Amino acid sequence: MKTAIGILIPFLGTTIGSLMVFCMKNTINKKIEKLLLGFASGVMIAASIWSLLIPSIEMAENQGVVSWIPAVVGFIIGILFLLIIDIAVPYFEANIGKGKTSLKNTTMLILAVTLHNIPEGMAVGVAFAGALSGNAGVTFASAMALSIGIAIQNFPEGAIISMPLRSSEGISKCKAFFYGTMSGIVEPIAAFITILLTSAVVPILPYLLAFAAGAMIYVVVDELIPESQKKVDSKLGTIGVAIGFLIMMVLDVVLG
Repeated sequence: MKTAIGILIPFLGTTIGSLMVFCMKNTINKKIEKLLLGFASGVMIAASIWSLLIPSIEMAENQGVVSWIPAVVGFIIGILFLLIIDIAVPYFEANIGKGKTSLKNTTMLILAVTLHNIPEGMAVGVAFAGALSGNAGVTFASAMALSIGIAIQNFPEGAIISMPLRSSEGISKCKAFFYGTMSGIVEPIAAFITILLTSAVVPILPYLLAFAAGAMIYVVVDELIPESQKKVDSKLGTIGVAIGFLIMMVLDVVLG
């Protein structure tokens, strides 16, 4: 029972963050929108470094692998994966008769955060698997602390999906909340599968962490930052990046 609760806690953080979309008015001030897009970029950059790339390097070292290889390989694959999706989406949109911007932005943002959540869920699964196996280095308390820490990190991540989708894409609040929530459902699923298949999953986890980092950085550089810098008040986007980066960095370091 404790394990089931533990692997669901990160999902709760994403869900609560996604609820923030209901605090918005029907439309959002353009200045706030740019600040929010910048904030999302900062959060994702910091998460890519402290939640994904650094743990990937440390985990590779613990496995006796050349520390930078999984990070480099996974990061490149993550970039290429999103690049292929970026090229493919307009093709599919042309065939289903939809405008490029809406589906593209929606797809890319949700994919990036969802891919980021998968290895985080696997990390929680590894922690609880260690506790269940009686590993002296891992207790239920430490596994639960990790789960709560990720949940706190997931709060802004849920918000940066649901709120920009509402403000930039004009998606309804309920649908934006649904997308934000669903980006986090992969975490308990990944955690559960990892507990069942720990011995098989752990060796490739460094690659998966870096893969998610590459995917997130691609979206930040290709989508979020350019949107935040369009037309007037572009410096608000830059300020948002700094705020988001600092908040996520502190969360990752303090709770890591």
